[in-house]
Amino acid sequence: MICRFASFASVLMLALLASTQPSSAQEWAKKMFTTTSHNFGSVARGAKAEFSFEFENLYEEDLHVASVRSSCGCTTPTITKRDLKTFEKSQVVATYNTRSFLGQKGATITVVIDKPYYAEVQLSIEGYIRSDVVFDPGEVNFGEVEQFNASEKTLTVSYAGRTDWRITDVRSANEHFEVELAETARGGGRVSYEMVVRLTDDAPSGYFQDQLSIITDDSNSQSIPVLVQGSVVSPLTVSPASLLLGTLQPGQVVKKQLIVRGNRPFRILGIECKDGSFTFEPGNDSKQLHFVPITFTADAAGTISQQITIQTDLGSGATAGCTATATVRDSEGAQ
Repeated sequence: MICRFASFASVLMLALLASTQPSSAQEWAKKMFTTTSHNFGSVARGAKAEFSFEFENLYEEDLHVASVRSSCGCTTPTITKRDLKTFEKSQVVATYNTRSFLGQKGATITVVIDKPYYAEVQLSIEGYIRSDVVFDPGEVNFGEVEQFNASEKTLTVSYAGRTDWRITDVRSANEHFEVELAETARGGGRVSYEMVVRLTDDAPSGYFQDQLSIITDDSNSQSIPVLVQGSVVSPLTVSPASLLLGTLQPGQVVKKQLIVRGNRPFRILGIECKDGSFTFEPGNDSKQLHFVPITFTADAAGTISQQITIQTDLGSGATAGCTATATVRDSEGAQ
């Protein structure tokens, strides 16, 4: 109760100060944001350019964002979640309009908070939209890619200006991207390149959003970013993801079952678990759905949390896993 009262009182004091010191009184709201400014740098016409301003409710009171607005049509703001409880996070996503605007453009995004108290936070966006460089499409979007399968997408880079303009390099910090660049046209002040971007077959599962940097021989603006995003989907799922074994006494035996599903028939090659209290009975057949019996024999008192890893012959040896938990108490109730 003391902590809640202190938090409530702090926010209340800030709200009361708002009438005389609006800039300092709203610092409580600004503190929730990881950053309040972003510079896109130099971007190509038609390129997809987005930046997410992440913020977190640091207070015990519930938070509500009433609206987000932009001072310029060059930037469109959206919000991923308006109602936040304590320590919940959200994002204000700023999308740069590179198709309708050119040149140096900036915007102020105003985030209006009406609960627990009224406040406004200003976010700053800057950038330069080039008229001489055009991407088609505006990003490299792989969509959903099955894990252990390589995938590739093609993007065209068109330039109008100097006939001797060149792309000298393409860089990325992501080791799972490979790029092949080929010049397709040059003359009359126009240059075109075809860029093939490959996602390697060892990319980990999950969503990714990264960028490539196209390096040119321009003296003023050498680097042009390209957004790359997609999702790598595992060919395996395990149910349940968390195996709850309950509260047991030493020597007690519990039997459970895991369901392992693949996107095509597969064999289970082995099951790993560091705790010898677990035994498994996987079948040898190749099928799309496996029911794996698990036996757990409670040993010494304590809390058990073990990772179970299932090895298969899918793809390049796809694995899947779950976490098994249990509480073992002796007859006196000790752990």
